[in-house]
Amino acid sequence: MATEAAEEVHVPAAAEAIAPAAEKQPHKLDRKWTFWFDNQSKPKQGAAWGTTLRKVYTFDTVEEFWCLYDQIFKPSKLPGNAEFHLFKDGIEPKWEDPECATGGKWSVTSKGKANLENMWLETLMALIGEQFDEADEICGVVASVRQRQDKIALWTKTAANEAAQMGIGRKWKEIIDVNDKITYSFHDDSRRERSAKARYNV
Repeated sequence: MATEAAEEVHVPAAAEAIAPAAEKQPHKLDRKWTFWFDNQSKPKQGAAWGTTLRKVYTFDTVEEFWCLYDQIFKPSKLPGNAEFHLFKDGIEPKWEDPECATGGKWSVTSKGKANLENMWLETLMALIGEQFDEADEICGVVASVRQRQDKIALWTKTAANEAAQMGIGRKWKEIIDVNDKITYSFHDDSRRERSAKARYNV
């Protein structure tokens, strides 16, 4: 089964085994990035949110990225109700992280698994390739596989900075080649209500 590669117990070990192959002629990235995995498909009874989140591997070369992506971090390998995250090293993909606390996210609903995979890869390459003018405002990206709708969300740091968020939103929409309107919500709103209203859209 393809999803077995993404099971929580296998991901860290597989990442550790793959990454050394990338050490021959490394092409350094401008910063370190960390892949995270969250398997909510088998939650333990009474477990608090975030307890299933696992830090998998931190990398800073192009070669490590491609090894990790090709072997593990494709949304098609995810079981239902699971997520992959790519965040800047030192930032946890949680609202409570100081870098995310006053931030928000641009969100896009996927039109099928192939579409999700393409948007995910294009976003990963844009992030590690520093293609955003407001790169310092970006925290990371999340791919979420769900039974009804798959989603991808780009997390940013300062939700109240409308100019920065609009710039990021326009650029991201161009990168993932989406024609439909995409929306931005504040984490503060999401804490208070399950269906947070859109504050910005492009």
